[in-house]
Amino acid sequence: MALKDIKAKIGSTNRTNKVTRAMEAVSAVKMRKTQERALSGRPYARAALQILSRLSAGADLARHALTASRSVNRVALIIITSDKGLAGALNANVTKAARAAVSAYEADNVSVYAYGKKGADFFTHRGYRVANFWENRTDDIELSVMDRLVADLSGAYAAHEFDRVLVAYSNFRSTFEQVATVRVLLPLSVSEVEKLVTDIIPAKGRFSELSRSTEAPAYTIEPEDAELLDLLIPRLVASSLYHMLLESKASEHSARMVAMKNASDKSKEVVRDLTRTYNKLRQAAITREVSEIVGGREALAS
Repeated sequence: MALKDIKAKIGSTNRTNKVTRAMEAVSAVKMRKTQERALSGRPYARAALQILSRLSAGADLARHALTASRSVNRVALIIITSDKGLAGALNANVTKAARAAVSAYEADNVSVYAYGKKGADFFTHRGYRVANFWENRTDDIELSVMDRLVADLSGAYAAHEFDRVLVAYSNFRSTFEQVATVRVLLPLSVSEVEKLVTDIIPAKGRFSELSRSTEAPAYTIEPEDAELLDLLIPRLVASSLYHMLLESKASEHSARMVAMKNASDKSKEVVRDLTRTYNKLRQAAITREVSEIVGGREALAS
């Protein structure tokens, strides 16, 4: 490779390094903001869980249309991925976990609701029916879209159009660990909501030392448990889905930040190797030119 080509490649790699460093910094800020949004909603989710836990001993909860379990034939799958790449294996892990979760059912019995282009493309190419699709380009989560989705799925589940509603997303554990997770959204259960509320606090990092207590205080229910459940359960389903979306957003930004950091480190390594090669070739060229000058001088002298 000529010296000019090596020098051009060094300049190109340095420019790439500037871009990846900028993307790393932006992803770090977005990840922190998304974590803070998830934590700000945790008291609401925890309070709703406490009420639900207290009511779980009664018969009304077991008979509610959104908590009653039954044999599973038809499944609705909500898959949360990103529209953009450059996030390592994040989307691939989520789609793999989602595919494994519905592999026991015929494709005709699975309806996919894709929040993000990567998940929609994955299941479309494998013959599944994508009932609805939303883009996932920005960090803003449209509450109207989420409320409509929860209302549609809740109504379909109560009408026995679906026997189970699953959500596949990336759970944020720490900056360097995002776990592809599949949870049961419907039928709603205390154990699943409790896992979700617990996972809102990351395992490591700045927010990992926050309290995880879920002890329920005493409540006096008026007028009836059934009326409270009709209001509480749809809100809790929506809150659960909202937090899964936030977890997925935090995971996306974290994975992209790590990927860009690795790319920046690799570009530095490439520049270092290219610079070493450039210096060796340049030194060899100088040595050759000096040898030619010395040889020419000796020839003239003789």
